[in-house]
Amino acid sequence: MTRSERIQPVQRVMDEDERRAARRVGESQRKLADAEKKLGELQDYQRDYERSFGTRAAAGASGHALRDYQAFLGRLSEAVRQQGVLVANAREDVLLETQLWQGAAVRVKALDTVVTQWRGEELRDQDRREQKASDEFSQLQSQRRREHT
Repeated sequence: MTRSERIQPVQRVMDEDERRAARRVGESQRKLADAEKKLGELQDYQRDYERSFGTRAAAGASGHALRDYQAFLGRLSEAVRQQGVLVANAREDVLLETQLWQGAAVRVKALDTVVTQWRGEELRDQDRREQKASDEFSQLQSQRRREHT
């Protein structure tokens, strides 16, 4: 068994590791997109609610109603802040997973380069052996012809 054949199981494992890393990048990107979408929705809702609060306050809402609005706006602001933290964490996850995937891809490419070199060497060795066998066969044929003449 040649070196390039012996390394094939390692190559398969590394290829699968790289594919898994690429899938994790995609998953982390989807999570980031979802978190950003939710943050945008919360911010839109917060802006709409603040406008509504201003309209109600100008129309003469009761003090109790205004306190409830302010309390809800406080909770909404906290939800926006927390979602912003989730978005930041999701961005970090995308960066980390991308770096891991790129590292795996570099290792796969390096191994592929080595295996390609090994296969080239193996083919050259095989060609030399075949050429040597052919030369020996030709010499043997030549000797036999000389002996029969």
